[in-house]
Amino acid sequence: MAAFLDRVASAPISWGICEVPGWGAMLPTPRVLSEMAGLGLTATELGAPGFLPTDPDAVKAELAGYGMTLLGGFTPVVLHDAAMREATIAQATATAQLFERAGATKFVTAVVVDPDWSVPGPLSADEQRHMAEMFGVIDDICEEHGLQQVLHSHVQTLVETKDDVNRVLDTCDVNFCLDTGHMAIGGVDPVAFAKEAMERVGHVHLKDVRLDMAGPVLRRETSIMAATQAGLFTPLGQGDVDIAGVISTLEGAGYQGWYVIEQDTAITDGLPAAGEGPIGQVRTSMQYLTDVVAPTLAPQS
Repeated sequence: MAAFLDRVASAPISWGICEVPGWGAMLPTPRVLSEMAGLGLTATELGAPGFLPTDPDAVKAELAGYGMTLLGGFTPVVLHDAAMREATIAQATATAQLFERAGATKFVTAVVVDPDWSVPGPLSADEQRHMAEMFGVIDDICEEHGLQQVLHSHVQTLVETKDDVNRVLDTCDVNFCLDTGHMAIGGVDPVAFAKEAMERVGHVHLKDVRLDMAGPVLRRETSIMAATQAGLFTPLGQGDVDIAGVISTLEGAGYQGWYVIEQDTAITDGLPAAGEGPIGQVRTSMQYLTDVVAPTLAPQS
């Protein structure tokens, strides 16, 4: 099994690369990939449209130029609405084909109300059943393309709160992307999830968060974008999430997958100078993992 630090990757959102209009400035792709590689990161997720090429062979070639590979990508899909079944299947199939050809292994699902990320509301029993069924459909698509689907619970999606997560655990067998930040915001203890649902953890996003800022986001009093710009997410080890506890629990149970540093960041004060800006937060998080977390873990054989 590869050593813990060899399985740490990052995501473009940690550099402010986000598809949401008005989120902030987007740094040039060569700069972001160069900074990732300079921190010793060897893998990344796909990021927002326009960050990496749309052709999978071009994706592989561009990442290879920085000694990196593609893990997969965050994929919003509509699963509860039977009227969108065929469109969702077509979208998931096209995305899975791209990921497979680009050398990825993870299909990170976020269950949205619609492509515009409208605010979610309660689902009917039929919508719940259809969503559970569609997790299985996408699992089959992913298996056909050598991928694993992992469900990402996320603010302002249909799997957001502790009740939502438990409902999914009870009604289907889809695996999860354990996002430490979004789970904590939704009321799930990430350490408890790692202990109680280890067999369902297929991927991990490491994200620390100020929980005193979570309430207004859940109550729709402030947007996730505004909260991010105000400092909702912190470097690892500086927020309220027991990051070390999650990693220790997973490693102790034999988790062998990736840990993606995915700290939602927004660049709102102009492009930072070279070597400044988001790279500082990611470097701080890497130092936390190296200096604080790694020494507590049992040596890997």
